Amino acid sequence: MTNNTESRENTVLIGKKPNMAYVMAVVTQFGAGQNEIHIKARGRAISKCVDVAEIVKNKFFKDAKVKSITIATEQVETEKGEKFGVSTMNITLTK
Repeated sequence: MTNNTESRENTVLIGKKPNMAYVMAVVTQFGAGQNEIHIKARGRAISKCVDVAEIVKNKFFKDAKVKSITIATEQVETEKGEKFGVSTMNITLTK
C-alpha cells in the first residue's frame, strides 16, 4: 500500500486513539499547507478511517473532496510463521 509519491508528512495512520485525535491531525496538516492528505487504516480501524474522513469533510473543511479510496489486502506473518490477510484502506482527501 506504499506509494513512492506519498510523504510521511501528509499521511495519518489510524489506530486505537479516539476519532478526534486523527481528525485534528488531518486538520493540522491541511492548516499547515498540505493540499492532499492520506488517511490509512488496517483491519478493524477501517471504519474509523471512514469516520475521520467524513468528520473532516463535513465539520472542518467543507471544500475537502475525496480524491481516491484504495482497498487492498496485506499479508501479515505471526510470530509462529503463519500468514494471513489483513484488509487495508487508504482515503486520499484534497482541498
